[in-house]
Amino acid sequence: MDTNLITVTLYSYLLGSIPFGLILTKIILKKDIRKVGSGNIGTTNVLRTGNKFLGIATLVLDLLKGFVAVYFTLIYFGDLTSYSALICFIGHIFPVWLKFKGGKGVATYLGVILALSYKFFFIFGISWITLSLIFRLASFSSMASSLMVFLYGYFFEINNYSMLLFIFFVIILFTHRENIVRLKNSRENKIKL
Repeated sequence: MDTNLITVTLYSYLLGSIPFGLILTKIILKKDIRKVGSGNIGTTNVLRTGNKFLGIATLVLDLLKGFVAVYFTLIYFGDLTSYSALICFIGHIFPVWLKFKGGKGVATYLGVILALSYKFFFIFGISWITLSLIFRLASFSSMASSLMVFLYGYFFEINNYSMLLFIFFVIILFTHRENIVRLKNSRENKIKL
């Protein structure tokens, strides 16, 4: 049994599975975020509580857990970097503590890709902001921006992250499947700018 693989699996999954949105809202608002709005534990739903500070804090902490897990792996277990990134991302979406019902993964994805390459992070950020200003649809902007990161990685980077970025894109589509239905039916809520 590969002890490095076990070690990376454990800390990547456990870090990824910390439900910061749920923890923050329970401590500060005395609410269960799973009973608010969409029931999701992520940034967008935390913002629906009306507390912007908690929404931003959730975004930052979910991003940081992805960054820390992957950056640590890059330093100490370099050959397992892509694996660590995927396991951390999956940990956020399927946390064992919440019966495998977590967030949609976008904030943790941001932290993961920031650890892989600041270029991926900036491409996502610029794409998301631009698309959100044009269409005012957070879900569409997230899905399209993750596609842009994959396309950039595939065509312009010489590292071996293309397959990982494609897997991320597919999983983000999966976690946004309900949003896709609402987008198709023109029922998706727009961002208030």
